[in-house]
Amino acid sequence: MLASHLPPALEPLDEELDFSAIRAQGAGGQNVNKVSNAVHLRFDIAASHLPEAVKARLLALGDQRISADGVVVIKAQAHRSLPLNRADALDRLRTLIAEAAHVPKVRRATKPTRASQRRRVEGKLQRGQVKALRGKSGFD
Repeated sequence: MLASHLPPALEPLDEELDFSAIRAQGAGGQNVNKVSNAVHLRFDIAASHLPEAVKARLLALGDQRISADGVVVIKAQAHRSLPLNRADALDRLRTLIAEAAHVPKVRRATKPTRASQRRRVEGKLQRGQVKALRGKSGFD
């Protein structure tokens, strides 16, 4: 996964993470109403140590997990144990940060080469000749 290779500068610090245990939704048998195994992870983008450029790209992502206040809220309830759900939530946060840290390559417009222009025109002429030969059998 992309998130496991975050540089140390982008790794979220423990004091920036706010985990809270909540009850998981859905079926769970007798255990579901007693044990809080799901996790809410809150991460305040503005208060984090991330570089300003990464913060800006994170806020501009338009992800539904990012609130209007600039707080990332991730709910993890896929596993039946709290530690696994914590690890899952943290992994998803790392993935989100890695996605924001990736700077897309700037595309520079280039002109087509003369040879490619010639090949394009020759192909169009050839296609036109094929179409011109259609339907002229003399019996029309």
